This record gives sequence, structure tokens and C-alpha cells, in this order.
Amino acid sequence: MKRSGSVLVCTLLAAITLAAQGQAPPPRAAQPEVLSPEKFSETHGSLFDRPKSNEAAELTEQLLGSEPGAEPGRIERRNYIDEHIFGKMERDGIPHAAPSSDLEFLRRVTLDLTGRIPGRVEVREFLADNDSAKRDKLIDRLIDSEAFVEKWAYHFMDLFRANGKMGRGQNLLHYWMKQNLRADRPYDEVAYDIIAASAKSNHVVAASNVIAREHIQGAPQPTDGDDLSMVHQLDTDDELVIHYAKVFMGLNISCISCHDGRGHLEKVNLWLSTKTRTEFFQLASFLGRSRYLMYWEDGKPQSGEFLIDDGNPGYDTEGHSMVRVARLGGSKEPAFLLTGEPARPGEEPREALARMLTAHPQFAIGTANRFWAQLMGFGIVEPFDEFDLLRQDPDHVPEGWPVQASHPELLSELARDFRDSHYSIKHLMRTIAQSSAYQLSARFQDEWKESYANYFARKFARRLSAEELHDAITLATDRPGDFRFGDDKVGMAMQLSGPPGGRDVRTFLRTFGQSDRNTPPTDVPGSLLHPLALMQSPVVTDRVLAKEDSRVKNLLDSYDNDRVVDEMFLGTLSRPPSGEEKEVALAALTTDRVAGAENLQWALINSVEFFFNY
Repeated sequence: MKRSGSVLVCTLLAAITLAAQGQAPPPRAAQPEVLSPEKFSETHGSLFDRPKSNEAAELTEQLLGSEPGAEPGRIERRNYIDEHIFGKMERDGIPHAAPSSDLEFLRRVTLDLTGRIPGRVEVREFLADNDSAKRDKLIDRLIDSEAFVEKWAYHFMDLFRANGKMGRGQNLLHYWMKQNLRADRPYDEVAYDIIAASAKSNHVVAASNVIAREHIQGAPQPTDGDDLSMVHQLDTDDELVIHYAKVFMGLNISCISCHDGRGHLEKVNLWLSTKTRTEFFQLASFLGRSRYLMYWEDGKPQSGEFLIDDGNPGYDTEGHSMVRVARLGGSKEPAFLLTGEPARPGEEPREALARMLTAHPQFAIGTANRFWAQLMGFGIVEPFDEFDLLRQDPDHVPEGWPVQASHPELLSELARDFRDSHYSIKHLMRTIAQSSAYQLSARFQDEWKESYANYFARKFARRLSAEELHDAITLATDRPGDFRFGDDKVGMAMQLSGPPGGRDVRTFLRTFGQSDRNTPPTDVPGSLLHPLALMQSPVVTDRVLAKEDSRVKNLLDSYDNDRVVDEMFLGTLSRPPSGEEKEVALAALTTDRVAGAENLQWALINSVEFFFNY
């Protein structure tokens, strides 16, 4: 599909016309979710999923197609990322897109780093700036902004599934994560604190809330403050080590919590096929002394508040399970799954696990790959949280299997650079964003082939997250939300510690895939509900009206029609209108100035261009 300027004009004209008639434009076709037909995938679902690179490439091609344009020539290699990305394309004769325009880059990087669209003034200033280093300076400014802190704190809250199971500790964890991001605290220290945290109350010690969140309820009501049955101690240990492996190392070890890998996983993950349930028990045994008690006060349990210490006798490999098949025994001596290493003499087991996990190379590799996926559309290893450790070294790959990583040497260097920066998240993201690979255009001048995807031969489009979309609408219309965060009033969804509030907002965000934080966040497939929500939800329709202090009213009160159109395009799509677009928009305002402006704002928010970042 090739999307030309004339198609944009037709879409805009249809949207404005139908809005004026009180009708909704026809929804765009949704992309079907691709599911594996194998029965085994019901239990091991994502191990069989289609590579995300194909989905991202197909989405980008549908949105932008192949367009004629200037040959990109030799791209400036700005850092080691470019040496790997463009060196591989050059060796294999793969064409790539041209560099992104300033307008394309500005909107992309602002959304990627802060979750917000740039303002009208920012667009004008960036275009007028002739400094050759302006992109690097923009990246630095965005990474040092409070908006960066808010977006990525929200990201980590999603990642740690921070919800009501933490009680009041949810807000405390959010505050702690924001402080970590502001200070660019080494990420290995953050992970260590989470794994090793102890607390008389998770409402006091922020890092312990991840542990509190993962508890498996064992009984509906404890008999007293010393009753361990309220939390199923062993199942909670299991859930935590699965969570730590996936979040901090990119390893999905849930399968071997129920059965040995041999005879089950040879077709999907060679490394896991060599692992046993006993080895899983030994990993979980690092948490065997962890004790989780519901906090009591005045003779009553306090919802979401836990004492977490190391007062349990140890992991029982024959203990009852509420969520898995029966435990049948085996070694309960703690041993790290990737190395077999035990705790040092006298070392607290959870502290030993935190030390080993954060010091192992896979911690840096998994983290680097996760953030590469966040900024580049998909991981060098995909899925980014399902590494097969036997398929990473291109010189030692089992016969008949491909290397899992598209660029193994680049991933190793990203991880090494991340370690050398003292595990700086800001340094990692700055390095990726500064690369010419990240700054390629999403528009591709030649015929696109599926095989180009894993070369990162163009920038790939992504749909805005639910919270990004909400906040973009509030910024485009200058109508912030009305949320309470403690004693403060805030206007952005990503300023909150959890999913926001009222019915209309909640329905809108859930439609676009907002995580309920009961399960890890995932990308939702396209849905016919998406265009319907953008057309009809009060989150959009109330904000496009020319009410007091709205963007539409202020523009109408301040400028002539020509300027109103320009400002509305800059403030919504982060670009000026084309000649044809401006002609259509001016005709709408000339017919009825207020209704035309309202309909134009509505149409711009309902455009595909607004809904995606590329």
C-alpha cells in the first residue's frame, strides 16, 4: 500500500465532511492477530509466536509503502551501532532508507523518549535551528527532562505489574523509580535492591513492593499476624524467580517450573531443553528462607501490606502447590541456573541471587536488548524476553538451527557499553537514539522485501501506547486530564503510578491495550474498536470543542483562518499542512469557522498519522 499526499487529503476531507454531518468515518481495517495452531502453544504461547520483526515491517509497509525518493548514499556512521548495522547491510548488499527529515525525527524521538508529542514552538525552533549538533542536543534535553522520568517510571510500573496488590506501596514504588531515573542510578543496583529487599512493611521500603506484588494468596483470611497461610510461600518463591529471570535477563523459565525441558522444548528453545525442574527448584531455593506475612494492626490484616524477611526454614521441593503440578522432590540446595554457583559461606541467599544475577553477562545483554526493542521496534533477539542461550554465539550454533540474534556482535557491544557506563539507562538510550540507524526514515525508496526487516533497514512504525495516545490528545487540544495523584492534580496519564480513573478514560485506555497489571504488558493487535473509540469517545469529542481554554478556542480568538490551520497541524501532527491539506481545511473554516475548526481538530486526531509513531 502506498500512502500519497492525495490520499491524506481525501481522508482529511472525508473526515471533516462526516464530522460536520455528525457521522463517523468508516473504520480502517484491523490487522489480524497471528496465532500458532499448535496445541502446544496453548501452554507455551509466545515461544511459537511470529517474529515481531515481521509484524513491525508489515505495519510500516502498510502505513507508508515504498515511495520514490533520493538515494540515501553513504550514511554517516555516528557510533559503534552504525558500524554493525550499516556494515552488515553493506556486506550483504541490502538497501536502506534515507536519513529521516527533521520533522520525522523530532516527533519520533520526542514520543520515544518522553511519550509526548512536541509542541508548536518546539517544532518551529527545531526547524529553524541550523546547528549541526541539534539532534544530539535535543536527545540530551529530552533524556534530562521530567517527561522522560515520567514515561519510563510508568514503563517500569507496567513491567513490575504494580497494582493494588501493593496497597499504598504502589505510590512509594513509583516515587522510588522516578528518583532512580532522575539520578540515573545504576540499574544493577536497582535490580539488586528489588531482589534482596526486606521490610517490616512494603509501605515503607519501596523496593520490597515488587516482592509483595508477586505473592500468591494461600488462604482467604489469616487467623493472626503469625499465620503464614495467607501467602503460599513456595508458589510465591516460584513466581518471583520466574519474574526476575524474565524482566532482568530476558529468560522465560516458566516451562521448567512444571517439567523438565527434555522431551518438551527441543523444538522451541534448545537451552531450556537441557534444563530440569530440579534446577528450577535450586534457583527458587535462593528465596526459600523468604517469609511473607500479611501485616497486622489492631487485630486486623492490612490489605496490600506485608512483612518480608528471611525467617522461613527453606524451600521444600515436595511442598504443595496451588498453581503448578505437584512438586516431587529433588535438591533444594540453592544454585544459580546459568552457572550452578551456590551462595558463598555466610551469605544471605537472596543477596547471593541478586549478586549473581546482576553480575552475569545475561543481565546486561537482556537489558540492552529490551531497550533496543523499545526504541527500534523489536529486539536484536526476539521475543526480547525469550532468549535461547544456545543460539547466541554464531560460531557455536547447534546444527540445523539459526542464530537467534540478528546482530550478535552488536548486542555484545551494547551490553559491554552498558556495563562500562555503570549500567546507565540514560547512556544506553542516548547511544541508540544518537545512531544513524535509529535516525533512518521510515519511508523506503525502493521495493521493500521481508528479508530486510532484521537488518533494521528502515525505522519501523509503532502504534502509540494507550497512555501515550491519551496524553497526545490532551497536548494537541490543550485540554489536560483531571487526575489526582496524592494531593496534586495532574493532567497526563503517564504522570500517575497506575491506570487512571473515570469511566470514559478507563474505557478508552483499555480499548487501546492499557495493561491491567495482572499480567505482563503486551502489544495488542489492531482492532475495529480503535477507530470507533477515536471517533466517538468523549476523551476525543469533548476536547475538540471550542470551549474555554481549549486549543481550538484560543486559536480562533488569536489568529486568522490561515494561521489557525497551520497551528493546528503543528500542534497535532508536528508538521505544517501540505498545500492540498490546507486548501481543504480552509474551505471547512470558511463555511463555518467554529464548526470547521472543531471538525479539523477531530479529523487530525483521527488520522492514521496521529495514531502511530515512525
